[in-house]
Amino acid sequence: MVKTGGKRIMGLDVGSKRIGIALSDPTGVLALPLKTIAGVQSEDSASILLEIIQREEVGLIVIGLPRSLSGGIGPQALKVMEFVEKIKSMAGLPVKLQDERYSTVAVEKMMRQTGTKKKKRDERRDAEAAAYILQNYMESRRAFGDENNG
Repeated sequence: MVKTGGKRIMGLDVGSKRIGIALSDPTGVLALPLKTIAGVQSEDSASILLEIIQREEVGLIVIGLPRSLSGGIGPQALKVMEFVEKIKSMAGLPVKLQDERYSTVAVEKMMRQTGTKKKKRDERRDAEAAAYILQNYMESRRAFGDENNG
């Protein structure tokens, strides 16, 4: 279990057009896909995120950082880092970055293997990727005994 003072952890997969959203269960063990919202730069997306943060009692936000295959920071990663600063000031919560390389590929493969139809895959991909990122974050914290540091 990752300790967050009894609050949930929100996971975000921030793309150029959409944001996938996931939440941990109350115990911080499982990451569950919630929804996908459009318009990364829109005020609507900011209000939706704030409403979820308040309603679900989120205490920490984990955002996937799209590093290049070599581990470097490219144009999309820079955009995500700008988004991180925006969400930090807007939500007033700690934000952690999690390497998200291969997350969308892994999620797409899993959905194909389970027989998810293309339309459903397209609708759920970003939220599932957010859950994948969040699950990896929580598992890495448990593996390294870093549960108290979020």
